[in-house]
Amino acid sequence: MTSSQDSATRTGAEEWLAGASVDAAVSALRPDYRALLLSADGLRGGPSDQTSERFLATAEDTARRLLDGQKPEQLPHPAAWREAYRSFGARPQRTRSSVEALLRRLDPDGLPRIDRITDVYNAVSIAHLLPLGGEDRAAYAGPPRLIRADGSEPFDTTAGGKPVIEHPEPGEVVWCDQVAITCRRWNWRQGTRTRITTDTSSAVFILDALDPLTDDDLHAAADALTDALQALSPDAVVHRRLIRAADRTMGA
Repeated sequence: MTSSQDSATRTGAEEWLAGASVDAAVSALRPDYRALLLSADGLRGGPSDQTSERFLATAEDTARRLLDGQKPEQLPHPAAWREAYRSFGARPQRTRSSVEALLRRLDPDGLPRIDRITDVYNAVSIAHLLPLGGEDRAAYAGPPRLIRADGSEPFDTTAGGKPVIEHPEPGEVVWCDQVAITCRRWNWRQGTRTRITTDTSSAVFILDALDPLTDDDLHAAADALTDALQALSPDAVVHRRLIRAADRTMGA
């Protein structure tokens, strides 16, 4: 990448992140909520490999030690996410936060290996005990927004192996762009259009935090993700932005 290309990538990513927002209605629901958005360009996607396997296998061992025989919902941060789900009417026994869902799949055989980018962000999620989603930034129509849905917003997914369009419940917390929902129920299920594939070279990762997870914990997870992505793709250019309730509609 030339210096001019690198400058253009940096400017584009920073402007894109600056346009992201968390709606006031979400902040009112959980004033302790923080979103750390991390963009990465120049990624080398592809099938799971030895490098992604190393990160994920190490994280599985770490997560098992942290669980220490407990159920995931007995840990403080996953438990906080159960309360957040209840606050907008979701049933956490049926629709679990992404980190709880991953932790429940640890045993007996470990997590599925999907692709090298997805494997490393799943690794950071379970090792740091926080919901973390990754999506193809090139597929976005404008920056991400976290809102409470009115129920009309489309969400593209699959059912029975076939593409379908669903709609959220009114009041449901969803991530979206200018076209449609990209992730339902805060961090429960990601859509098809923006999913990461083996061809992904530009991505956005959303790290979700509630009390008692601290900002230091959140940045430590982002540091771990940055290190992992740059191990996969040494030329990757990474930017991040932390959004708190106080700056929900954004000044950086």
